[in-house]
Amino acid sequence: MKEMRKLLCTRDQVNLKCVLLGGQCFRWKETAPDEYSGVFAGGFWLLQQNDDHIAYKRLPSTNSDEESLCNYLRMDEPLDLYYKEWSLCDPIFKKSAERFKGIRMLKQEPVENILSFICSSNNNITRISSMVEKMCTLYGKKIDGTNYYSFPTIETLIGEKIEEDLKIAKFGYRAKFIRQTAEKMFELGSDKWIEKLKNMDYDSAKKELMLLPGVGPKVADCICLMSLDHLEAVPVDTHVFQIARDNYLPHLKKYKTVTQQVYKEIGDCFRNIFKKNAGWAHTVLFLDDLKSFKTVETKIDKLDGKPNAKRMKKF
Repeated sequence: MKEMRKLLCTRDQVNLKCVLLGGQCFRWKETAPDEYSGVFAGGFWLLQQNDDHIAYKRLPSTNSDEESLCNYLRMDEPLDLYYKEWSLCDPIFKKSAERFKGIRMLKQEPVENILSFICSSNNNITRISSMVEKMCTLYGKKIDGTNYYSFPTIETLIGEKIEEDLKIAKFGYRAKFIRQTAEKMFELGSDKWIEKLKNMDYDSAKKELMLLPGVGPKVADCICLMSLDHLEAVPVDTHVFQIARDNYLPHLKKYKTVTQQVYKEIGDCFRNIFKKNAGWAHTVLFLDDLKSFKTVETKIDKLDGKPNAKRMKKF
């Protein structure tokens, strides 16, 4: 690989470990202390965290690598200003912000984001990552000069044989959802449909996403937040329920599960406090609740009362 280039930014501006390994995406691995490798924007990337910059390189290299990385990390967003605003709004957030600086929302490719989170149902990060890589190996395009594959196109995931192959690859019931969702997005014209979702208001986009097979409220919120620029979306799992119950909505102590009503109330509570970037702010609180990626498995609820999944320290 060619010599690494530098993106000037401090650890307080971007915390790569939390951002890349905190459950937003499933194609990154920590390959050495402060070093991460992964695939996005059709290339293989190596990122190294330093105190005053991120060293990076991409295969294959292009003239727009820095622009792609900045876009992916939302470097144009004024994170310091957001943290100040959220800290003024909420003293609980202020404490979390002191422990977890540099938390950014990745700007992911929607098709990959949708199909990856369909894999997340009743699953854990280690297995989700393995499934996503398997899907890429089976149907993606090999990246020149590497042993990695780009995420497959919608067209390559259509047909009953795809479902059969994915079942053989141990995707279980998710195989059907992936094939059906790919077919539905193809029928809708995926690029135009995704642009329509981005231009919709948040509630409308979420409802539209929930028409896809295998997409419930939490997965729809993850997609809205992580790839459609609806940063007010608040995915609610057990951690977020506990945060809300213990700090914001004490009457929720009478509930043992996250009902649809409770789910909406929690999301609305965070949106009332943090406004248009509620989902981003809630991610900082969420990471704080994880105690900086404990090595023990941490249970989190998945969709609509289905069994628990687990979040791991590393992929």
